Amino acid sequence: MANGWISSARKEFHATVLANLLTKSATGIPSNADKGSRPSVEIATAILNQIGNARTAKKLPGQTAGASFEEVCAAYIELCFSHLRHLRPGNFYVTKGGGIAEFDQYSHLDELQAIAKGNREIATALGSDYLIKPDIVVGRIPESEEALNKQELLVDSETALLSSLRAANQDHPILHASLSCKWTLRSDRAQNARSEGLNLVRNRKGRLPHISVIIGEPMPSRIASLALGTGDIDCVYHFALPELRQALVDQKREDTLDLLDTMVAGKRLRDISDLPLDLVT
Repeated sequence: MANGWISSARKEFHATVLANLLTKSATGIPSNADKGSRPSVEIATAILNQIGNARTAKKLPGQTAGASFEEVCAAYIELCFSHLRHLRPGNFYVTKGGGIAEFDQYSHLDELQAIAKGNREIATALGSDYLIKPDIVVGRIPESEEALNKQELLVDSETALLSSLRAANQDHPILHASLSCKWTLRSDRAQNARSEGLNLVRNRKGRLPHISVIIGEPMPSRIASLALGTGDIDCVYHFALPELRQALVDQKREDTLDLLDTMVAGKRLRDISDLPLDLVT
């Protein structure tokens, strides 16, 4: 059976990661491994050996590596959306960064910030946690009257006067998805992603966007610090989940394998190849 397009896109995604981000040190340690942890190094090495050949290079600084991972993930998601328009029609776009206040569900936050700037007590009470800037956003442009009435006269001037999808009603894009990218994970960084997700839930006015995290962390115990639990995020997507599982099988890490399978069975962890289809649901 021929490979599907998503399988090919996944291979290209890995090739881009290898070209830009996933390297190995002079001593053979992968750049997503914690060199102070033997299991981390062994698991990351086994994943790398399944994906392809990495060049030997100095490990990128944390912020640089994070920005590179965001670029690769954004390009992958944008490419996938271009092939899935028959499943999710609409004028979607993918971009890095940007504040959520530019979107319809969160446009009121601009007014809230303006009020807080003029009142110290209000600013203290509100804090700044609501001022979220996701790593990657997927937005949808509201539809024109012409687009809405293309097949038949669907809308007129008398009804559907409040729907955000109608450009005649409002001109803010609609936040379809908010994606956080973590090349590696530490417990504090996991909590940051959770806090962002929770604030997206609490502060919205309207439809809740997809809230997901993409990771390259090789250690299941660290992945669990983000993936286990409910409510804050939809799901965590690993850049090489089948390869991670195979590494645990080959290295006979039964307890760790059980933890990984628990996250997968509990619908808390999926592969990067699952993300495009989940984003168009």
